[in-house]
Amino acid sequence: MEDRLQMDNGMVPHKIVSVHLQESTPKELQSVSSTQMDESIPDATFGTTVKSGLGVAEPSGQGKEEKSKLEKESEHEESSSLSDKETGARQHHHLHFSSCHECLQLENSTIESVRFASAEDIAELSDDCNSKLEEKNDDPLARGIKRLNFAGKSPNVLVYLGSKAAKVRFGQVKSVLQECVGVDSYTIYQLHEEQVLKDPWIDNSVLLIIATEEPISEDNHKQFIKFLSKGGKILGFSSSFTFDGIQIKRKSKLKKSVREVVVSKLDSTEVKLNLLLSGYIFEVMKEDASKVKALSQLNNADKDAVIVRVPDGDSGGEAVLCQAHLELDINSMDVQTEEDFNLLKMSNTKRYEVLKEILISLGLSCELSEIPTLTPICLLSSDEEIHLAFLKWLEGNVDAEGLRASSTVSLKFVSSCESKMEVTPSLMPVITEMGSFSSEHFSLKTYQQNLQTKKLGKIVLFSEVTTTTMNLLDGLMFELPEEMGLIAIAVRQTQGKGRGSNVWLSPVGCALSTLHITIPQHSNLGQRIPFIQHLVSLAVVESVRSIPGYEDIDLRVKWPNDIYYSDLMKLGGVLVNSTLIETTFHVLIGFGFNVNNSNPTICINDLITKFNKEEGKKLKALTPDCLIARTVTVLERLIDIFQEKGPNGVLANYYKYWVHSGKQVRLYSEDGPAAWIVGIDDYGFLQVHEEGKDVESVHPDGNSFDMLRNLIVPKHP
Repeated sequence: MEDRLQMDNGMVPHKIVSVHLQESTPKELQSVSSTQMDESIPDATFGTTVKSGLGVAEPSGQGKEEKSKLEKESEHEESSSLSDKETGARQHHHLHFSSCHECLQLENSTIESVRFASAEDIAELSDDCNSKLEEKNDDPLARGIKRLNFAGKSPNVLVYLGSKAAKVRFGQVKSVLQECVGVDSYTIYQLHEEQVLKDPWIDNSVLLIIATEEPISEDNHKQFIKFLSKGGKILGFSSSFTFDGIQIKRKSKLKKSVREVVVSKLDSTEVKLNLLLSGYIFEVMKEDASKVKALSQLNNADKDAVIVRVPDGDSGGEAVLCQAHLELDINSMDVQTEEDFNLLKMSNTKRYEVLKEILISLGLSCELSEIPTLTPICLLSSDEEIHLAFLKWLEGNVDAEGLRASSTVSLKFVSSCESKMEVTPSLMPVITEMGSFSSEHFSLKTYQQNLQTKKLGKIVLFSEVTTTTMNLLDGLMFELPEEMGLIAIAVRQTQGKGRGSNVWLSPVGCALSTLHITIPQHSNLGQRIPFIQHLVSLAVVESVRSIPGYEDIDLRVKWPNDIYYSDLMKLGGVLVNSTLIETTFHVLIGFGFNVNNSNPTICINDLITKFNKEEGKKLKALTPDCLIARTVTVLERLIDIFQEKGPNGVLANYYKYWVHSGKQVRLYSEDGPAAWIVGIDDYGFLQVHEEGKDVESVHPDGNSFDMLRNLIVPKHP
């Protein structure tokens, strides 16, 4: 096992041992013999079905019995670590599986659920909020707003939706644009019908988007051409707007159909994706064929053009016209079948890539938004008695300045927020007296009502924006009394370290948290620490599917630590780090999953919306605060069951929700022998059966597991 582990300083251990240094006199290292893994498959039929009595608690009150449901998959292995205990300070060298790329990438981040995700969650705003935003942004055109207004804002992007008010449609288009150009880069306004013939917008906008199928009046058409003649750019979405020899032709069989299109990119490569079509295609007059460029064609015999680029003389103006819906997310489309839904979701990332490239070609910047400013941490608790006990503990465990030092992030505990309070990645203030706490994206009341634990998740370190929740608990967890269960929760995260020089944003709408638990080394779970990631993944899935009415939401687990929609798309994952001190494992569990951010792939509320449409139900959308609390509650129960009954206490439910049932894989290489996935062993490793041979365990540290290609490639000694 030692050759599969790597310390964070790059060294590979010769032997795994448990070390306890007493003061300055170290004890002799005791070698720990590796335990042979049981290769037999736990019989799921003997597993005890886990029942749950959890209901979703909302401010209005709602609690019912529920069935427990399980799901999970992961791509990392938790790791135990050597610990040195010295006078005054400790340093803990965490062990990672050396071939686990995701562990390396996410070491300083709880989870990156969605790589290119929204910085603003429009769907979470109430109708009142939306109306207030629109009222605020409604009048600048009439006032003749300049490209750079008094606040120094960037150029304006206008969206014309025809003669109707189209409030909902504008919100849909705006949210997609903000995913591409960033809320801090451009100001997006609706160009109302009565404003089209007013001149100021022509000179004060960098892009006009025409997103209406209704006929465009002659006067409006002249205004749009005038905008082009002054070097303006137009992007048409399923619009009747054409000029210079371009015509649109109806093809009724294409209307509201999902078809594969081939898009030509700026670098001369091609990308294939599935898009919802308007029912029209472009035709080019022969005399204009040389200047019109087809950017996308249907992948059919006729090669029908659905996206074209048309320049406007020598003015520098140009238009990109589309008859495929690049501007709508899946929830805004009228999708007819589940197959179409899945095709569109699988193409969603490519859709964003194509849309971004078009915007860039029209002169817009699609750089990622600036990293948000770090915010102070708020000390919250679901239990007033435990909260007071924690403050009492703090009195004897911080210095005179309220500082609790740590090698990762030092925490400075202060009673109130000061206007000039400094927040840095290495030093963060923690406000202990919050008074009337409120956050747009986290409700303490909702969290409290859904947290039904004995110990876990009682003390909350909450931040609107932090570097990574994985670092916030490091300076507290080893000495804090066990009953004061720590959890760190963030609305957004910035990663201190990503792949290469990448800096990532964790978007609004994701559930992002790190939980601290302790596990006795000689307990059932202490002897099978890798199983923790499976329990957490299962808890995430069950946090949704155990709610009455939500049992059939297609949320699943993918071995070893991912959360999936069916077996198609990832929407969350788990990262576990463990430190062994004496005979106790201190475990940090980072978990993150996309609850309410549809782009660019999928989120839990997308699955709920899809279910409601298909089944005629009215299930409510869920929120991160609710599901974090429910996940922690379910996890505590699963841990208790595992400690009492071992793996068989949870495996029946785990298999019910995992994505691997009946899957065939090939061992060793792509053309290696075929084998069937049959389960996981007592230590959480995947088991496969090759015809004519015994069942064998396959380890994530030595395998490249590709769900799409069904490959498992073991690492050979």
